[in-house]
Amino acid sequence: MIRYERDDEGIVTLTMDDPDAGANTMNAAYKAAMGETVDRLEAERDDITGVVLTSGKKTFFAGGNLADLQQVTPENVGESFTEVEAIKAQLRRLEQLGKPVVAAINGAALGGGLEIALACHHRIAVDDDKVKLGLPEVTLGLLPGGGGVTRLVRMLGIADALMGWLLQGQQRTPKDAQANGVVDELVASREELVPAAKAWILAHKDDESAATKPWDVKGYRIPGGTPSNPAFAANLPAFPANLRKQLKGSPVKSPRSILSAAVEGAQVDFDTASRIESRYFAELAAGRESTAMIQAFFFDLQSISSGALRPAGIERSTVAKVGILGAGMMGAGIAYSAAMSGIEVILKDVSVEGAHKGKSYSEKLLAKRVGRGKSDQAKADEVLARITPTADYADLAGCDVVIEAVFEDYDLKKQVFAEVEAVVGPQTLLCSNTSTLPITSLQGFSSRPEDFIGLHFFSPVDKMQLVEIIRGEKTSDEATARAIDIVQQIRKIPIVVADGRGFYTSRVFGTLIDEGARLVAEGVDPQVIERAATSAGFPAPPLAMLDEVSLTLTQHIRGEARKAAEAEGTDLPTNPGEELIDTLVGLGRKGRAAGAGLYDYPEGSPKVLWPELRERWTKGTEVPQRDLHDRYLFRMALETAACFESGVLKDTQSANVGGIFGIGFPPHTGGPATFMTNYKGGLSGFVARANELADTYGARFRPSAWLTERAATGTLVDAAKAPAA
Repeated sequence: MIRYERDDEGIVTLTMDDPDAGANTMNAAYKAAMGETVDRLEAERDDITGVVLTSGKKTFFAGGNLADLQQVTPENVGESFTEVEAIKAQLRRLEQLGKPVVAAINGAALGGGLEIALACHHRIAVDDDKVKLGLPEVTLGLLPGGGGVTRLVRMLGIADALMGWLLQGQQRTPKDAQANGVVDELVASREELVPAAKAWILAHKDDESAATKPWDVKGYRIPGGTPSNPAFAANLPAFPANLRKQLKGSPVKSPRSILSAAVEGAQVDFDTASRIESRYFAELAAGRESTAMIQAFFFDLQSISSGALRPAGIERSTVAKVGILGAGMMGAGIAYSAAMSGIEVILKDVSVEGAHKGKSYSEKLLAKRVGRGKSDQAKADEVLARITPTADYADLAGCDVVIEAVFEDYDLKKQVFAEVEAVVGPQTLLCSNTSTLPITSLQGFSSRPEDFIGLHFFSPVDKMQLVEIIRGEKTSDEATARAIDIVQQIRKIPIVVADGRGFYTSRVFGTLIDEGARLVAEGVDPQVIERAATSAGFPAPPLAMLDEVSLTLTQHIRGEARKAAEAEGTDLPTNPGEELIDTLVGLGRKGRAAGAGLYDYPEGSPKVLWPELRERWTKGTEVPQRDLHDRYLFRMALETAACFESGVLKDTQSANVGGIFGIGFPPHTGGPATFMTNYKGGLSGFVARANELADTYGARFRPSAWLTERAATGTLVDAAKAPAA
């Protein structure tokens, strides 16, 4: 795991290179190897000039072993604390070796990898913007438990450590890390790293301070002060206030624990601060929040990116040219994403003027990138040159893929694809960016239904990472594989679902805004409704989102669903929330695009809830906050379960990643599927709580017989049917 090589000048090079893994992590092999290595360094200290720590992998060090962390529970939390303390003790011994130790950072150093580097006396990194350094533990419901909080606070001060590195889990380039005080030196190439590290050691071999951390020198003061400093103490109340504002009331624990560990640790000596950090780390690791977030943001995302949802045995494809039908905001956003990924784009609209207007969307986004220093004008011009506006279907000839992004109207889409199929070849993948219309029904008018698939992008496309891929009844495995390939080529996250009205994301999202409308109709104060959603962890509240999608669109979707129900011989009853929407539309309040909905949109000012909403509907109805939270969470989760039951969802990865990245399900829950299985008492506990809600608030919360049966197994998908991770 760690190769130990000493040269003629007494410099020891330690090369971390786990023979059983593609990346170095803090697994059992690392722990054993680092323990033996530090023992040997201490034994041979008198013959050592200094130490260079580097990696034999493409990355420097990947961090903690998340599979091990998933096994931490309240019952074994003490063992977790002991283990992390042992790992930190090894790094502390390296830090106090009495010889200069240099980290030669050849690749990504995230989490535990950066913490290892922080234990060194000097850090040299290759100047490559593809290399990322950071402490992203907060995004996994954890805190940096390998000394990251303790050391960064002492290096940078409480404020800079928290805001620059810890609370948001920023990942920085080596140049940024140097500017922010974490990297000391940059070299142009990986080949220069170890020689530069050795040169620094030789230049400082007689300098005792080079092998001593500043905080190990008597009288050292943390930059910017500590709570015992009156000037700092006066500003301390602003820290939790700003954090609360940043979190919007979300119940996520890890940022609060990071803040506590930083402030408490700043008031004691280094080793005590390190133990405080370990206790907070172990507590978070044993909680359901980190279990859920690690599942979603590491294992589920890794599974998707590694091709678990992609049909096997099909050669990977690359798109050179894509045609986009419709240059509205959605089509323009897709064009921008494709062009940014190096793909030639034919942007087709009814008129050339409309197509040029769609291209101007990319011009504005690129101008912002240039203005912020994220790109230069030459690169922006290259991207723009890839987008060809047109009103002529003939220009689509030779496209590998065509993506339709016109209005949600069956007859319009039928007309558009008839024109497309007349000019493209048999190799062209046919995609519809519909959010509600069943793909199988759209396949009915295609001459090549096996090559027809749904690609549901989310608005705004340049910011939203998710794409929902929908297989119709006749969609082939090859078309599905090609759809996944293009989504990944434009650097977005693909999930795969089966067909059905609303598919997965639109269907589940609809329950959130429906519940918000129902609460208004029940007489609950609109401000209470909105704040309950943000305090439950939703990034945006339901009434605001209802305005964003427009009240008329929800009416249209409801009408189509009612027609479908009638065709099947069933009845779709109305509810008070729908009556509220109908009333508002009748008053001309159709949503944000119309300038008025549940909110008012004063020019030049933030939106505000329409005052008459409270006057007309609020009756002083009080609903316990826990119930408000659960009405949102359980409505969406139960609809997710219904998607599993009907076969629209076949894997938990798509459910979790789609829920978080597509429709704003609270990230700290790990997504709708994990929310159900990770609930207190497991899936059985979730079903029991759903029945409580049904008894109080109605049958929409009653778990189906299928879900009740699944509760006995504790899983939503049988292991034999789940995609390989």
